[in-house]
Amino acid sequence: MKFTKMHGNGNDFIVIEDLNNEVTNEADLAERLCNRNFGIGADGILIVRKSKAAQIKMTIINSDGSYAAMCGNGIRCFAKYVWDQKLVKTENISIETGDGIKTAYINVKDNMVASVTINMGYPSFNTKLIPALADEEIINKKLELNGKEYIINSLLMGVPHTVIIDTLDNYKIEEGRSIEKDKLFPQGTNVNFCEIINRSEVKVKTWERGAGPTLACGTGSCASVVAANKLGYVDNKVKVWIPGGSLIIELCDDGVYMSGPAVTVFNGEI
Repeated sequence: MKFTKMHGNGNDFIVIEDLNNEVTNEADLAERLCNRNFGIGADGILIVRKSKAAQIKMTIINSDGSYAAMCGNGIRCFAKYVWDQKLVKTENISIETGDGIKTAYINVKDNMVASVTINMGYPSFNTKLIPALADEEIINKKLELNGKEYIINSLLMGVPHTVIIDTLDNYKIEEGRSIEKDKLFPQGTNVNFCEIINRSEVKVKTWERGAGPTLACGTGSCASVVAANKLGYVDNKVKVWIPGGSLIIELCDDGVYMSGPAVTVFNGEI
């Protein structure tokens, strides 16, 4: 099997072409390939497939074998891959995902992909869609776990996200594990610890559902800005500093736009 190793701000992926739908053991394959000691090592795998609804289809499997509807860093890497491999021939690419069709805008310089912008769609605080077992929106709600109180904000940004806005030093990233598994979230949740720097900059660390701590989370960065903006802390265009780099998130009338790098690390065969 041939593969390409890629990353977006350190959030790394293994990209596999499956244009003839020959891959059937996705969960087992992801667990084996993503293992950093006995496999290639990655936060997840991205499978390239044909689409009847868009130009191309992306299937995302987390490192623990679970399915993900959407991944912000992943879709930027995916867009670069299909453009580099000439599987699509336009710089605006429609990509079918588990969260609907997304549009990727390729920024090309010297015939190479310099960065990728994705229209991530609209966020939702509807608890039925997240899903979360609450009757009203989860905005500045108290959650007590392991003797500690958290003030949480939960939304759907393609996948479930919970945002805690505070000083990052007040938390260890591993605290996200308990929040991810809390009974409030029947399908689990990603957990983002967000610190406001000013109205146009924030710092975010993410505990990713199904993967654990990551150097970057695109949907998490979007969710953090959406939550911070809803609470009045930031403007509509925000630079998000994450452990692996930075992203630009912009809240527009037609959706949440995310811009950032996508890097090919190496190609291989396993």
